[in-house]
Amino acid sequence: MPKMPVESWGRLTRDAHDWQALTQADGPALLAQLQAGRPGIAYGAGRSYGDVALNPGGTLWATRGLDRFIRFDENEGVLTCEAGALLRDVQRLAIRRGWMLPVSPGTQMVTVGGAIANDVHGKSHHSTGSFGQHVRSLRLARTDGQVIDAAPQGGQADWFAATVGGLGLTGVITQAQLQLERIQSPWFEVDVQPFGSLAEFLAINAETGQQGWAHTVSWIDCLRHRGGTRGIFMRGNLVKESVRRPAARQRRWRMPLTPPFSLINPLSLRLFNLAYYHAHRLKAGRGLAYYEPFLYPLDHIQDWNRFYGPRGFYQYQCVVPHAGGAEAVQAMLDAIGASGQGSFLAVLKTMGDTPSAGMLGFAMPGITLALDFPNRGASTLALFERLDAIVHEAGGRIYLAKDARWPRKYFEAAYPRLQEFLPYRDPGISSALSRRLMGA
Repeated sequence: MPKMPVESWGRLTRDAHDWQALTQADGPALLAQLQAGRPGIAYGAGRSYGDVALNPGGTLWATRGLDRFIRFDENEGVLTCEAGALLRDVQRLAIRRGWMLPVSPGTQMVTVGGAIANDVHGKSHHSTGSFGQHVRSLRLARTDGQVIDAAPQGGQADWFAATVGGLGLTGVITQAQLQLERIQSPWFEVDVQPFGSLAEFLAINAETGQQGWAHTVSWIDCLRHRGGTRGIFMRGNLVKESVRRPAARQRRWRMPLTPPFSLINPLSLRLFNLAYYHAHRLKAGRGLAYYEPFLYPLDHIQDWNRFYGPRGFYQYQCVVPHAGGAEAVQAMLDAIGASGQGSFLAVLKTMGDTPSAGMLGFAMPGITLALDFPNRGASTLALFERLDAIVHEAGGRIYLAKDARWPRKYFEAAYPRLQEFLPYRDPGISSALSRRLMGA
């Protein structure tokens, strides 16, 4: 079994792993691979920010080879595929046939299995929930030789609830059946609104819900907190008729190397935030946007994580309940501003009332804030301690798909179904995150 140095998208560590590529989604050969060697964890496209798919000193089961489409019912929009297929490829297959994923995160370069294991959400959470709500069934291979077919209703519903958002700890997802959304066009009608305070954000957000906008997201300038939290509110709906307009070719860029220091610093952040805010303020109002730049704005910059330099970066995403949520968000922004450690990507939105389909799902009604921070060592970790305390006091939680350092005491308090989940853990599966938060 070859050893390979592997890192997550945050590039905080680069540890050696036993690398085992899975080439079959079913059968004795697959089960033999899962039972050989030390405990492992499934590794898909490597887009998790933290340690959820890392297993230093152990095995990684690489699932990208399991990328076949098995069947597609074009009348009902039901796709059965292997778990290593990328959401990008699902979209390209489906859109040509009048369908689309109802939920996808901010990048389409993630696998179906990873999307299920982390129960990802997107700009449409308030209207369509998270990814697990649209999974009709899944197949799970465990290291004891069991193969479990689970669905949200009927047989093995408990295994389904443990596996959706289960961080890959219940077994290796090998295939899934997805329910897609019927579309007339892959174009979005988009409305852009600048705002100058959290109160104004909440007012626009309330109006957005009343008007039935299905996709919403806001960028905020987290460095400018004393004069009010300014930002850009973006909302969109799929166009309901065919658009006779060629999609603009999106120019692809690649960060060719890792600079010796982080390019994200207070000066570059202030310049970027100033330019971003005013560029979008000038474009306020309605227009049309193709699905890729609207849903996945960073996908045209390959290896953008290299901008943060050799020490990597942390993503910090939390959700806090609506009651007291605005005050908690403001307290976090004040703490960030006081620390001088701004975020290059600061995203604010509200989540809907639909609960996660999984026992450990992140989604809950409230306000979610996502931030990227260059790794500055002790000062960054000290800032996170302050943010953790604010989130905990507000009754919120951290998104485990992006976490690399959250304390176990807060995790146990924030995920009330943890004890219900633990019996479904596969003893032959282990990750850095599971050992940190749940023990061996």
